[in-house]
Amino acid sequence: MIPSMLCRPSSSCFGLRLRNVLRAHATAVIAGVIAGSTGLADPAAVPAPDYLFNDSHFHLTNYVQKGTDIHKYLEIMGDKIGRSTLFGIPLQQTWSYANSGDFAPTYYLQTDAPLYYYSFTDAVTARAYQSLPKAQQARLDPMITGFNPADMYAVDHIRRVLELFPGAFSGVGEFTIHKEFVSSKVSGETASLTDPALDRILDFAAEVGLPVILHNDLDMPFAKLGAEPVYLKQMKDLLLRHPKTTIIWAHIGLGRVVHPTQDQASTDRAERSPAYQQIVEQLLSDPQLSHMYFDISWDEVAKYALQTPEIERRVGEVFHRYPDRFLFGTDSVAPPDQAAQLRIYELWAPIWARLTPEASAKIRKGNYERIFDAARANVRAWERATVK
Repeated sequence: MIPSMLCRPSSSCFGLRLRNVLRAHATAVIAGVIAGSTGLADPAAVPAPDYLFNDSHFHLTNYVQKGTDIHKYLEIMGDKIGRSTLFGIPLQQTWSYANSGDFAPTYYLQTDAPLYYYSFTDAVTARAYQSLPKAQQARLDPMITGFNPADMYAVDHIRRVLELFPGAFSGVGEFTIHKEFVSSKVSGETASLTDPALDRILDFAAEVGLPVILHNDLDMPFAKLGAEPVYLKQMKDLLLRHPKTTIIWAHIGLGRVVHPTQDQASTDRAERSPAYQQIVEQLLSDPQLSHMYFDISWDEVAKYALQTPEIERRVGEVFHRYPDRFLFGTDSVAPPDQAAQLRIYELWAPIWARLTPEASAKIRKGNYERIFDAARANVRAWERATVK
């Protein structure tokens, strides 16, 4: 079991005392909204819905800053998704006429034109969140993501967003350091796990109590067979440098090409690499890394976990051994309807069936609530003490 992340030396301890109060309040107001929509006279008499999951990884907008209307997203959540993170994408895809002519790309793989950081995404997220009534706000945890992690001033952006929109944000991310096909397209200096700018971000996150969702591929694409993943040591060193920061490692460090097989260049992906599983378990079993979590968002991650019954069994065993260290998320980008939002969850059905009810509930819902209930209390305390 991991130590409680609810009370740290750099954050207010009353987050621990308020956790259950906040959770009870959110449940009550959500039940009230549902009761009101059905015309029932006594909302308090209506039990809270048994949600399928909380979404730890959700993008409201895409690579050209367009997406799902926030009110529509609450309808999509409905009685299936209890709570959700809320963030855009910090990178804007350039529409270069010289590159793609009249075709307007909306995704980074559709053009060779560069990406650039788009800080206004945080204002868009905040305004969307603020447009909702309090009961609906209680279901969302907005995240700050519109900064360049290679910029020493990035931490100033995060602080400024908290000061301009107090009461809104619960965390930082998702933002990217190393990502296949993306990092090389970003204009300006290349982000790095060894950059002091990143250390400043993580130090400030610890001070405020902001959990961080970090995307960093474990390895380079088409890595040499049998070699240690190229970013493993740097990532572990980063985690060790920031023991007071709650860090959620997105997608367990995987990508489209960076996958958990023995031969990265092979087209046969049927064998899950025991070495990869060992790496994951070594990280999870290290007591110095108890502040690090993995999210299992993205359909690519689900595909890897479901390659064969043997792989499913191994994944289930790891989840059983470390049920407190994984969070489910969709990694959906601007979904059009509820079916699209539930698709990733349904892909994991064979794994859910292998887990005990307790382990399943922690990964689908409980770990999210524990981390983000604490974040809400700690960030609001920092704002009351700091924002004038």
